[in-house]
Amino acid sequence: MIDIKEKPKMVERAFLIGVRYPDESETTIDQLLVELEELVNNLGIKVVGKAVAKLRDPRPKFLLGEGKAQEMIEAAAAVKADCIVFDTELSPGQQRNWEVLSKSCVIDRHEVILDIFNERAQTREAILQVELARAEYSLPRLKNAWTHLSRQRGGGGVTQRGEGEAQIELDQRIVRERISKLKKELAEVIQHREVQRKQRLRVPLPTAAIVGYTNAGKSTLLNQMTGANVLAADKLFATLDPTTRQLQLPRGQKLLVTDTVGFVRRLPHRLVDAFKATLEEAVVADFLLHVVDISNPDAQAHMETTLAVLRELGAENKTVLTVYNKIDLCPEPERSAWMARVSDSIFPVSAVTGDGLPRLMERMEVLTSARSQMRNLVIPHDRYDVLNRLHDAGAINKQKVDDDGVHVVATIPDRLLGVVAEFEQSPNVKE
Repeated sequence: MIDIKEKPKMVERAFLIGVRYPDESETTIDQLLVELEELVNNLGIKVVGKAVAKLRDPRPKFLLGEGKAQEMIEAAAAVKADCIVFDTELSPGQQRNWEVLSKSCVIDRHEVILDIFNERAQTREAILQVELARAEYSLPRLKNAWTHLSRQRGGGGVTQRGEGEAQIELDQRIVRERISKLKKELAEVIQHREVQRKQRLRVPLPTAAIVGYTNAGKSTLLNQMTGANVLAADKLFATLDPTTRQLQLPRGQKLLVTDTVGFVRRLPHRLVDAFKATLEEAVVADFLLHVVDISNPDAQAHMETTLAVLRELGAENKTVLTVYNKIDLCPEPERSAWMARVSDSIFPVSAVTGDGLPRLMERMEVLTSARSQMRNLVIPHDRYDVLNRLHDAGAINKQKVDDDGVHVVATIPDRLLGVVAEFEQSPNVKE
């Protein structure tokens, strides 16, 4: 075990502890531990041991019984772990008690996720959201042996232990003032993003949002459909900031598609709150693409997690196209079984190879057209502003310049019907 006076500058070796409650299966806990290991590995920390503790009645001091706690600490020491990571949330008091007893760093799943978010945030909004979530998480933990707001790791990661930091006392009033300032700054950034969204809506393109469990292939799908170059790494939470790209559908209709942050089981609730502004893209979108990695044995649980978060965001009534991604990684006959599930709302695809994407995009065009109406228009030569708006919206199917104006056959989005009403010619074209 590490003496608290001999703190390493950085956590390098972790021992994971899964806590199995009476209503949870052994398989579920094992799967969650595998996921926690991947989360920890994403921080560059090696997992040197894992254990599961059955829990009937939570104990206030250590969550586990004191004997079991000592047993876990000895197991971590045996593999020379310098950090114990719990897959369930510890109270500030429990975390402090574990650190005193083990004389080493003790954190939980929430703190690991906060650290990953801290490393991956790129835009000003995401950085503020992460800092706010970390400050709120750390506030009740200021008396811990390890300081949680002043660790320096890529801008303040929570698994970094700097020399001389263990006994730093942070004044709660200062932290509360920082939280208040962060909320004000975040409100200003969100207001700016709302202005940008309204500007996008002036060009009334239909919108879709890509949602799904982290590492399901959302960014790869966006890249494949739009030719974008969004980071698509094989790691959890590769994308934290929403990215919007324009997609041209098979018959020319344009669509704005937004890639959103991935979900994860046991996502800290404070992060759901902090990222609601980012995830609002899913709420305002015309429809959703729910991407599922069907090569993952936990695909069903991942789907349920995503749907639960969508319900929390108030997006449960949105039209959803379920995209079963990574069919190229599924062996036969499993792949054939997934392909057999094709319907108007289920689309087995490979975002890497493009297999299945034409059918998905055709369905997206049907949904987009359902929000539009075909019209014959004659636009006067002095109203090219209207013609430009139709071009921007990808609404024009045919056009011909004549003496009396530009004759247009267009699929008009509902939001533009009022703009073009005075230029309509009868009879209207039926699709």
